[in-house]
Amino acid sequence: MASILAGGAPFQGAGFAALALILMAAEYLFHRINHVDSHDAGETAASLVVAVGNKLIGAVTASIAAIPVLFIFQHRLFDIPMQGVLPWVALFLAVDFCYYVHHVVMHKVRWLWATHAVHHSATRLNLSAAVRLGWGGHLSGGVLFYLPLVVAGFPPLAVFGMLGAGLVYQFFLHLARPPGLGPLEWVLNTPRHHQVHHAANASVIDRNFGGVLIVFDRLFGTFAQAPQHEPLIFGIGGATASRNPLAIVFGTWGQMLRDARHARGLGGKLRALFGPPA
Repeated sequence: MASILAGGAPFQGAGFAALALILMAAEYLFHRINHVDSHDAGETAASLVVAVGNKLIGAVTASIAAIPVLFIFQHRLFDIPMQGVLPWVALFLAVDFCYYVHHVVMHKVRWLWATHAVHHSATRLNLSAAVRLGWGGHLSGGVLFYLPLVVAGFPPLAVFGMLGAGLVYQFFLHLARPPGLGPLEWVLNTPRHHQVHHAANASVIDRNFGGVLIVFDRLFGTFAQAPQHEPLIFGIGGATASRNPLAIVFGTWGQMLRDARHARGLGGKLRALFGPPA
């Protein structure tokens, strides 16, 4: 159970890590040969260091996060058997919806944004940015968004295994030069849709939150196409990102905690921690 939470195993274990490194190198070399300015060496190196820290800390904190998951499963309402296709289709849709809700809240609640901001801090969108992930996300409350599926009776290994498979899919959404996928773009979250999600342009900020599917964004009004008359700008607020891995990981947390310390009254401190990001 803890291994699933730590990295979506078997979907995000050592084998996928090696494949991801190969694909990142291939993307970099392909664009270098074709004189496409898609990478910054310092930013890519910082992303890889952050990714290593994410995996190491995730392996430690996953055991802690597994405790409430297993406790909830012991008090589940039903037993959902995972035989046949239908329960797996239902689980896929349920996990992707829970991920959509989780992703929206990560952008709206500063406590969760402090970790998620790490992923949005890259100013060059490419496969190396996909692995720039915050540390300790298990302990900041992300697992809570999937507990309704566990209490309903889906096995935790199936729930978090499905989530891990979706995160593998999302790795490929970070291609530096995304292809058009035609009619599939009406249903799937694609690299072109995900570029819009990462963009800091005011016209498309906080859009396209989907995991594997884009249908929930279309249903709930958070979908946007790329603006036609302006280039997409990446990074938090379009600002130049630090190349210091520790500043990348802890910068937003530090600012949030400083604001909470200086805020007046309990209400002000709670708003600094759980209000919307600036």
